[in-house]
Amino acid sequence: MALLFHKPYPNPLKNVLLPLFSFLFLMPAVLMSQNRASVSGYVTDRSTGETLLFATVVVQGTTTGTTTNTSGFYRLAGLPAGNITLVFSYVGYEPVVRTITLAPDESRRIDIALTPEDFRLEAIVVEADAEREEVRNIGTAQIQTRLIKELPSVLQADVFRSVQLLPGVKAASDFSSGLYVRGGGPDQTLILLDRTTVYNPSHFFGFFSTFNPDAIKDVRLYKGGYPAEYGGRLGSVLDIYNKDGNRVERKGVVSLGMLSSRAMVEGPYAHGSYMLAIRRSTLEPLLYALRQSTDNIPDGFYFVDVNGKLNVDVDERNKLSFSFYGGEDNVDFPFGDDVDFNLYYGNRTASANWTRLFGNDVFTNVTLTGSRYFNEPRIFLGGTPIERRNNVFDYSMKSDVDWTPNQSHNLKAGLWAGIITLTLDGSFDDNPTTSSRIQSLYASAYVQDTWSPDSKTKITGGLRLNSFSEGNFLRLEPRISLEHAPQPSLRLQAAYGRYVQFLTLITNEAFSGFDTWLTTGEGVKPSWGDQFVLGVKSYPVQGYNLEIEGFYRTMNDLFELDPRLPDEAGVAYKDLFRYGEGFAYGVEVLLQKTEGRLNGFVGYTWGSTRRKFATFNADRFYPPKYDRIHDVNVVANYRLSRRWKATGVFSYATGQAFTEVLGHTEVPNPFAPQPYQPVVVGRVNASRLPAYHRLDIGFTREGTFFGRGTSEFQIQIINAYSRRNIWFYNFDFDRNPPTKAAVPLLPLLPTLSYTVYF
Repeated sequence: MALLFHKPYPNPLKNVLLPLFSFLFLMPAVLMSQNRASVSGYVTDRSTGETLLFATVVVQGTTTGTTTNTSGFYRLAGLPAGNITLVFSYVGYEPVVRTITLAPDESRRIDIALTPEDFRLEAIVVEADAEREEVRNIGTAQIQTRLIKELPSVLQADVFRSVQLLPGVKAASDFSSGLYVRGGGPDQTLILLDRTTVYNPSHFFGFFSTFNPDAIKDVRLYKGGYPAEYGGRLGSVLDIYNKDGNRVERKGVVSLGMLSSRAMVEGPYAHGSYMLAIRRSTLEPLLYALRQSTDNIPDGFYFVDVNGKLNVDVDERNKLSFSFYGGEDNVDFPFGDDVDFNLYYGNRTASANWTRLFGNDVFTNVTLTGSRYFNEPRIFLGGTPIERRNNVFDYSMKSDVDWTPNQSHNLKAGLWAGIITLTLDGSFDDNPTTSSRIQSLYASAYVQDTWSPDSKTKITGGLRLNSFSEGNFLRLEPRISLEHAPQPSLRLQAAYGRYVQFLTLITNEAFSGFDTWLTTGEGVKPSWGDQFVLGVKSYPVQGYNLEIEGFYRTMNDLFELDPRLPDEAGVAYKDLFRYGEGFAYGVEVLLQKTEGRLNGFVGYTWGSTRRKFATFNADRFYPPKYDRIHDVNVVANYRLSRRWKATGVFSYATGQAFTEVLGHTEVPNPFAPQPYQPVVVGRVNASRLPAYHRLDIGFTREGTFFGRGTSEFQIQIINAYSRRNIWFYNFDFDRNPPTKAAVPLLPLLPTLSYTVYF
């Protein structure tokens, strides 16, 4: 495979890096010289000491306000001298009102701890009006970790399965946790864990994601039109943060389930806090029982996750945190008497983050990250080993500066630079067959300003510059979004952005352990696209939110491995790919009820996505497999009593696109006794599977564990009315036209779990 080549890194990258580093490190010193009257600090949970991301801070009686950033830090600038009253609030917490007196040009540090609200039967979820300011930004959605744990799930609570319920996000099947956001494939979503890229976040062949819900603090999805501070993907961003660890007292969680069991411990120490979470599969007894009566059951299988975080409070202005994640899958699978298959794949990530306050006005973040993805499938055919090893190594440094000079402007700037290495090696009977290594430097920088010319209007504009040494590419991405609130209960929004991607993913929906990443190079241009988004956010009555967003996006210079290549050996790198384009459009509607014994949401998406590749499908656009015209999800929570609560999820979607097999013909073959029988198929993905629909229900009982902690017992029924949705068709070519048999998805499936909090 002709993927191995080396050359000097081009000088333009150096010319980009040096000025950016100088700018970012000198900027705080310049900004500090422009102090004005302001208030800043951290907002935390009083019971745990955890920082609260996107908590709201407003000046009572005015429209002046802000939200905390991803470190829990806020800053209000341009405040008048004299007495002012600040209101601090966050969903599910009691608000804090603080009256202070500011001197002219004073910069005051005020840290606030919010107390979680006591349980109230009549108001399970309470959302403050002020909080909507950030959470409802265009293209942005948040999934609370509490909801992730409560939703009915196939054997295991899962972050990605919960995200798939949001409008604009589609699932490929019951067996895939891949995120298909607004017409894009899984590789078009940037997935970050504590600011570190995760390349293949899946377990159990893609059945569910690698993120342990016990270890997660915040999950935020930017579906499109996202600001300049994010980049590297054409479509969307999933930003996930681990818990910091309880700073007040030691706490723990133990959960036993049918698929896996989990344990987490967190607590304070002299200089900060820590968190450690472990999850391991518990399928071995079930697999052993199945092997006694069923063929083709794995001889061995396990997966494991470990999340950890250590926080160090150096002083009032400096904080350090160190986090890591390690996860892997290992399966041995027999295919017959003399064929065995082993798949070993996983992820490793680590990050070190330093936050620094310059004065009380300028907030900075510096993060060092490391990420590795690997997959190592091995086949033993009659005792002959056939092996392949694919690795992605990504090491980077990020630096961000956040400054609010006054109540009209919030300025951000940042740099992300690193080196990525991709290797692919193969062997047959211990003799090398393939060896490739691609290494590239990359760098990106952004500047962004959020301008509020008046109390009803907000404009966010930004530029992002990207450089990639493999192919010597330099790309500029402009971004802008506008928001206008003609009245307090109505907001009109619009956004435009250009996005560039230097990577592509070769994936198999049925077997994600084979995922392989490739990059741009000589003759292989990066993909790029434009996104246009319009939105309306309305709060018609207390406790209800209505959101409507329409989007259109283009995808240009798409590149993926050409499936028609008979042999990759000796082929020039640019000739390994086929090149194409695509587009997607749609409308999303979300109606939420946020208060009362019955709460939840209804999400609906009408959308379409198309692809076209040169010389394929007669150069016509076609729908990819995950194209769904209609998609509906209904999520409901109901408090039955003090101890019991019920949760239900109903999903409906248009059937997936597939290519119909029409028959086969016979062509004489002079070199064989039997004629050649090529298959005749219809237009690519012009047919549809039957519509998909499913109901999942769950019941949770809250109790105590022998007086030493609280507990939860969950009973869940997946596919409650046993709808046999179709995964794909198998065709019998012994008949002409061939007959087809449906391969179904999940049957009715009950699951149990028991969790103890101590």
